[in-house]
Amino acid sequence: MPNITESPNEYPRRILVAVTGLSPQIVTETLYALAVAPSGVAFVPTEIHLITTRSGAEKARLALLSEEPGWFHRLCQDYALPPIRFAAETIHVLEDANGQPLEDIRSPDDNRCAADGITGIIRRFTADPDCALHVSIAGGRKTMGFFLGYALSLYGRPQDRLSHVLVSEPFESSIGFYYPTPSSRVIEMPGGRLVDSAQAQVTLAELPFVSLRHGLPEALLTGLASYNQTVAAARRALAPARLQIDLATRRIEAAGKVFALPPAELALLSVFARRAQHGEAALPAPSKELPDNDWKQRYLVELRWIAGPLKDLDDTERALRKGMDGGYFSAHLSKLRKLLRGELGPAAEPYLISDGGSRPRRYSLSLRPTSISYDGIEVKE
Repeated sequence: MPNITESPNEYPRRILVAVTGLSPQIVTETLYALAVAPSGVAFVPTEIHLITTRSGAEKARLALLSEEPGWFHRLCQDYALPPIRFAAETIHVLEDANGQPLEDIRSPDDNRCAADGITGIIRRFTADPDCALHVSIAGGRKTMGFFLGYALSLYGRPQDRLSHVLVSEPFESSIGFYYPTPSSRVIEMPGGRLVDSAQAQVTLAELPFVSLRHGLPEALLTGLASYNQTVAAARRALAPARLQIDLATRRIEAAGKVFALPPAELALLSVFARRAQHGEAALPAPSKELPDNDWKQRYLVELRWIAGPLKDLDDTERALRKGMDGGYFSAHLSKLRKLLRGELGPAAEPYLISDGGSRPRRYSLSLRPTSISYDGIEVKE
């Protein structure tokens, strides 16, 4: 059963995710701040995942995971931390468009590949309801930190956290400092100055973020969308609602997305779109017991626009020969809502026909007249 608590430390799977370049210290510094000297409740990860370049991965492996110096293992031993899964297979090397490891991130193509790689990792982790993420953006190139933070903003959940680690002077600039040791350990600074790592202060600055996850269609939460596709979907969800209807091609554009609707459902949507466009009042649904001829006429007008003058509508007209009843209306309204939600996810809400929320039910499309248009929609190859 999915965990529903928002306390990250209570989740069975707790993941620390960080980006690094050539300074793998960020891993041990962040782990120390989270698990050893937290400002609040400790977050002891069950696994650590590092996102980096090829050279960054090699340096992290040698500095953190080797027998000597093995700074990750030293930290765990010094402070008696429980087992944490961190190994070569949890170091993720970003790849270029040809699937080759990235040496660095310098070109626009490198940036796109890094963004897609980072987004995919965060999407995969956030798909696990029993997992809490702690994401550190302190390491790596600035673009890597930005993409990691933005990916968490796109996919993050209430239990996920974002942070930056702060290290006191002069240790911040020392390549020999990895964490405050429990006993004295002298390291040499540039220029020959000697300092004791036991005196260092490492703190975590938590960075609040706005989660846009609720605005993403289900296909983007579970699929393989690129960073740009995911950002575009989030923008559509936040943009002012606009509805464009092209009856001739049976397509609409809603939340910035163009897609087709079946004639029956498109006709029903168009009934309410025209009323909203003209500022007309909400309508009661047809009665379940008494077929409604007025509803039949307004519906068939739209359906004929969609079908064209030569299309045979005999089957529909036979079904509605006595008028439209509540069952016919409810069936197509339900299907229309399902289609819109399937295409748009949470961004579908402004385009759904509302029943007013109270009895007696009166149905309408809650869009401003100026946000609805009937125009041809260009087909993009």
